[in-house]
Amino acid sequence: MGATDRRETTTCGRVATVGTFDGLHRGHARVIGLVKRLAMERGLEPMVISFDRHPLETVAPGRAPLLVQSPSERTNMLYREGLRLLTLEFTRELAAMTAAEWLRRMHKEHGVEVLVVGYDNTFGSDGTAMSIADYRRLGAEAGVEVVEAPYEPKAASSAIRRLVAAGDIEEASRLLGRPFTVVGRVEPGKRMGASLGFPTANVCPCYRALLPADGVYAVEVEMPEGGVRRAVANVGRQPTVASDAPRRLEVHIPGFQGDLYGSRLAVRFLRRLRPEKKFESTELLRRQIALDINDALWK
Repeated sequence: MGATDRRETTTCGRVATVGTFDGLHRGHARVIGLVKRLAMERGLEPMVISFDRHPLETVAPGRAPLLVQSPSERTNMLYREGLRLLTLEFTRELAAMTAAEWLRRMHKEHGVEVLVVGYDNTFGSDGTAMSIADYRRLGAEAGVEVVEAPYEPKAASSAIRRLVAAGDIEEASRLLGRPFTVVGRVEPGKRMGASLGFPTANVCPCYRALLPADGVYAVEVEMPEGGVRRAVANVGRQPTVASDAPRRLEVHIPGFQGDLYGSRLAVRFLRRLRPEKKFESTELLRRQIALDINDALWK
């Protein structure tokens, strides 16, 4: 079982949870909070067992979803919570393991004494047909106590993906517990924004990122030198100035005049201002962009 874990090994037992944890939303926070509390009460180490990719990328690539959160940011958030993170390579061999095999291996190889599961969390090739009672029975046989975490209504990665894809950024961010964010590097574009008087950074995600519905958004940008600046972002194909442009994320940072090429930017989406629209002329587009900037900065 391939794995990576940057922390030193320990001889003490562990309280763990296992899953993809895409987005680390409020439902995940409930699970992780219980892992930490039980570990503290019992003198054990808290641990998250996750994967190097979404499981569907291995078992059904055509159905694999785009990601709510960059893998690196997920890792950093878990470490900031004081958790040991074990990242497993999700292979077909791993996918074929039964729930009983999972529990035995977690106990034997990783010292798991308590496993915390979410209300809809399943694991093992036979897990979709199992109840929490089944997991508890199998856990008892493997020497692992299985505990169910409290339910967080509506907080699920799939629900957040649907909200983001529909442009409902505010509700998606509420379920995440923080602004929905896309991380990417600035790459050269066609300088269409600059030709209109509003230069933009062409932000190319560093991972299989989910983008919001086409439209214009008020955002915050984490700058390479530090600090955060208010900005306006466009997601879409720029129909007024292009006929066959790929779908992309363009960000205009009012007042910024430096060179961002090659820089890594985190774009936090705050609210949707309007849908993307094809204007009859570039002058009408220019006027609307000025209104969008005012709306993004001052409302």
